[in-house]
Amino acid sequence: MAAPDPAETFRQESQDLLEQLESALLSLERDTANRDLIDSAFRALHTIKGSGAMFGFERASAFTHHVETAFDRVRKGEVPPSDELIAIALAAKDHIRGLIDAPDDADTAHGERILTDLHAVVGCAPSAAPAGKETRAPKPEARSTWRIRFKLAKDAMAMGTNPLLLLDELRGLGPCTVAALTDGIPPLDEMEPDACYVSWDVTLSTDRPKAAIEEVFLFVIDDMELRIEEIDAAAEPKRLGEILVERGDVAPEAVHTALAEQQPIGARLVRTGAVTEDRVASALAEQQHARREAEAKSSASIRVSAERLDLLMDRVGELVITQARLSQLAATRNDPDLQTVAEELQRLASELRDTTMGIRMVPIGSIFGRFRRLVHDLAHELGKEVELVTSGEETELDKTVVERLADPLVHLIRNAIDHGVETPEARAAAGKPARGQVRLAARHSGAEVLVSISDDGRGLDRDRIRAKAEELGLLSPGAALPDGQLFQFLFHPGFSTAAAITSVSGRGVGMDVVKRNIETLRGSIDIATTPGRGTEMTLRLPLTLAIIDGLLVRVGSGRYAMPLSAVEECVELSEADDARSTGRRFLNIRGELVPFLRLRDLFGVRTPAEPYPKVVIVSSGEMRVGLVVDQIIGSHQTVIKSLSKLHADVETFSGATILGDGSVALILDLPHLVEFGQACDERREAC
Repeated sequence: MAAPDPAETFRQESQDLLEQLESALLSLERDTANRDLIDSAFRALHTIKGSGAMFGFERASAFTHHVETAFDRVRKGEVPPSDELIAIALAAKDHIRGLIDAPDDADTAHGERILTDLHAVVGCAPSAAPAGKETRAPKPEARSTWRIRFKLAKDAMAMGTNPLLLLDELRGLGPCTVAALTDGIPPLDEMEPDACYVSWDVTLSTDRPKAAIEEVFLFVIDDMELRIEEIDAAAEPKRLGEILVERGDVAPEAVHTALAEQQPIGARLVRTGAVTEDRVASALAEQQHARREAEAKSSASIRVSAERLDLLMDRVGELVITQARLSQLAATRNDPDLQTVAEELQRLASELRDTTMGIRMVPIGSIFGRFRRLVHDLAHELGKEVELVTSGEETELDKTVVERLADPLVHLIRNAIDHGVETPEARAAAGKPARGQVRLAARHSGAEVLVSISDDGRGLDRDRIRAKAEELGLLSPGAALPDGQLFQFLFHPGFSTAAAITSVSGRGVGMDVVKRNIETLRGSIDIATTPGRGTEMTLRLPLTLAIIDGLLVRVGSGRYAMPLSAVEECVELSEADDARSTGRRFLNIRGELVPFLRLRDLFGVRTPAEPYPKVVIVSSGEMRVGLVVDQIIGSHQTVIKSLSKLHADVETFSGATILGDGSVALILDLPHLVEFGQACDERREAC
């Protein structure tokens, strides 16, 4: 197997850093005083610059060096993070991405214009590269762990020094553990209120040099006690006694004596007075910090290509099919040993399936972050003030679902900003805040994930939608139609209620593509609106597209699978209910009327009807529907196989699966099946 390409590895890692940079810049626009955001942006630029030079991306490294220099002035407080600076930095981020992804196609003149604008904002000329070649950025510092002990002068606080700010600056350099040493505090009657008696031990892991740590104490270093020592956190963590001896807190002889007594060394040293409890606690904190660093450096996490994950999922699917065949074979033979092996293989295949699906699951927040830039740019383009509020970023979905979800969400968010959120003047006239909100949320609901896009804008205009539907011949004038069905016309090709065509929308294209993409994912879209208060579109999506738990049924001689997550209950269709089902067909389920469809009629089955048909009650959108079948076979692990291109127009089936005996069962697409059945009933009534 070929070794991974270092350049490609850098490209993948740089994408994460660029997303970190963009997120920090967009957040900084709302909170310009947040030092953590400034440091985050600076660290991302610093890492891209150094790594780019190491992997041969000279132009990207040289350009990033100039941007980093500008942000260093922001970090030092010499230049404020203004809106103009953030806009230029976002443009610089896009140019850096181009220099990394396609360096030969990057526009050098565009990059020079960005640096010129950056120079004008920060007020310092970027350092020039030597003529005829690019500037090679210095190799980034390796991550090191430092032991820092400092004690301020007794009158430091009286002179205006705040030790908490010094500790915050150390935390800004990287992960650190802080322990306070209180053995220097005198009795209360001898204590001076404004004197500093506490000293601190800090264990810091950072990629910055020792000089950066010393710079934290630049203004107090003359009158304080400071000791900075590098420790090897990658090696086996030192024992407690070794740490105390290295620090000079205890003599080696005292450690040997305590070890000879075969008692916990820390407690023994404190009990004998060889060291204070604070210093033991500090040494333990350093030991734990070093252990965490060692574990982080030896982390077993690796990058795996998406193709390999897809191949693994295919192999697991084939294993599940083979296991089903073995289970069916074992059931037909009276062989206890074979049945035991089949049950064990079923358990292992189920665990492997769950593990593989878990590997494929990624948090939906991985795509939520990119929409902040979309909202930022679109709001400026349309002259609106819009804030994106997200929740449920930790909700996990199959990676394929997440990847295919990005484009539909882009279009829905653009529509929410363009059609939903009003201009600041219109919002003020309506008594709303000038800044509108677009909310993007995700949550689990059974075996589905619900992703909602909502706004606090003007809401949908029912009358305009109805008028447009009647104009296009989609709806008869005066026909009664629930809001849920009326709003579905928005997804019809060429349907648009926009008064004018803009660069964003208004041509009637896009929403039909959104619906088609969501249905390709075996999902659906619900719409709810309140005039003057906003609109919410909810996408109902399956957790995975590869393997699902299904309910296997028989209709005639054919077998079909339906997602078990949509099944609510199974009942028997009595002769009395069957006899009453003239015209519209309804079942009385505990006082609730539930419409039902005969799959024999929909599928044109001509074999004699079964004497005791069963009804599977399923949920389709906001309604419950019964599906009449001849037999309920039972639950089945359904490995989804796509239908051929010749069957792409058959919307009542979402795919097929292979059963244990090698035969094929079609997987029912319940929303389309119910829609098809309702249309057949309406045609039957019209005749």
